[in-house]
Amino acid sequence: MLVMPANQRGLVCGWLAGRFPDRIGHLYSPPETPRVHSFMPFACDNGRFPCWQSGKAWDELAYLRMLDHLHGQGSPRWLLVPDVVGDRDATLRQWEEWAPRLRAYRSPLAFAVQDGMEWGDVPSEAEVVFVGGSTEWKWRTVRDWCSGFARVHVGRVNTNGKLWECHEAGAESCDGTGWFRGDQRQLNGLVTYLERSSQNLGNHRGGLLWAK
Repeated sequence: MLVMPANQRGLVCGWLAGRFPDRIGHLYSPPETPRVHSFMPFACDNGRFPCWQSGKAWDELAYLRMLDHLHGQGSPRWLLVPDVVGDRDATLRQWEEWAPRLRAYRSPLAFAVQDGMEWGDVPSEAEVVFVGGSTEWKWRTVRDWCSGFARVHVGRVNTNGKLWECHEAGAESCDGTGWFRGDQRQLNGLVTYLERSSQNLGNHRGGLLWAK
């Protein structure tokens, strides 16, 4: 499983990318306009969740500026079509509005599933299912999404235990913002996951590095 620390380009992240090739990538969110490195896989978030969390208005222009900036620098794994956190019907309307516009970028489009959605709600044109929604609903349904779709990304994954939950469910990738914020135990959990999963050692639920 690919782990994408969100908007993180620090030294430790680069070191992990070198130590675990194709296991660490970038998830870019507006208003980021970063330089893309060919050795790092990346994907494009839409920035809706932090705006919803903080109560700020979403900046459509910042989202489009980011996509324009990244277009041509490399091939993103996917672009996350704008969604509405926790709102099934509004998210479906956003897909109808935005998916045709984003096809111009010639990249796979990800659809963010929300509380109350089922398999049949995922548009047939969506190449990736992004498991979003409320925290409780996301973890209750993540295995179901992974069993029904070939490409699944899980948002907001920030502990060793949740990494393994996604890994064992069969997720293709996940993202998180908390790995490099100064909590050494949390960072150790990421390193331990990368080490053990790369060696096919299975789940690790013991010792000081376990972080539920």
